[in-house]
Amino acid sequence: MNGSSIDQVLIRSRRSLDRVEPDRLAAEMAAGALVVDIRPVEDRDREGLLPGAVVVGRNVLEWRLDPTSPDRIAEAVDPDRRVVLVCNEGYASSLAAESLQRVGLRRATDLVGGYRAWRALQLLT
Repeated sequence: MNGSSIDQVLIRSRRSLDRVEPDRLAAEMAAGALVVDIRPVEDRDREGLLPGAVVVGRNVLEWRLDPTSPDRIAEAVDPDRRVVLVCNEGYASSLAAESLQRVGLRRATDLVGGYRAWRALQLLT
């Protein structure tokens, strides 16, 4: 990171996150974590889907995952549920996870390296 303003925001956002390494994602899912793919449809079409993940657009993320929101998805009923966000490379998801923490999802976090890191790991195994 180069010290730009957004880099500083990202560093601050990640201080509150217990980020998930790609090789731990399956274990998180097995333990009941809700994995949410926030990548744009174009990226999902081009690179593939993340098995077991719920797709929620970034522009409506807080409304869909806030258990107190009338617009929440069915899986978003417990403010203490672990939520792992996935974007392309683990940048936008860090900012979004910190935003979810601000609306009360204290265990929200993201995937280190995003979908691309997870996919690279799958290709190696």
